[in-house]
Amino acid sequence: MNRKITPLVLAAVLVPVAVAPSVAAEPAAARAYVDTRARDCAGSGSGCRPGIVVHHWHRRGAQARGVGWVYASREGVRSGTARWLVKKPGSAWKTGGGWKRANRVGSHVETSWGRDGHTGPKYPRGSKVCVEFRGLTTKACITLK
Repeated sequence: MNRKITPLVLAAVLVPVAVAPSVAAEPAAARAYVDTRARDCAGSGSGCRPGIVVHHWHRRGAQARGVGWVYASREGVRSGTARWLVKKPGSAWKTGGGWKRANRVGSHVETSWGRDGHTGPKYPRGSKVCVEFRGLTTKACITLK
């Protein structure tokens, strides 16, 4: 069973491995999307009064931005009710998500709308998304880039 490996046999085995195209680690469908998390804090003093985090996504080269989820928080309160608004370039403010009760977590309250993935409403690039808490005039806003 002692066989000698000749250079020709070795070359025949190694060449297909070296010539084979490399396989990408992530599937092509995952690379087709650009996922972004944008955040902002508004108000004065320490903490976010209120704060916003938005997960938005788009296909490479597209002008429309999908809003997967919106998160709103407010520091230094025990309760609150929030909603999110959207303003497309050149149009008026519209409600994105209705009033929703925020839950207390430590020294702040928080609530969210939507879910992970490439779901949710689509808006043009440059649209503004804001959260507001009932009774608070300050809004936290981000722009969909």
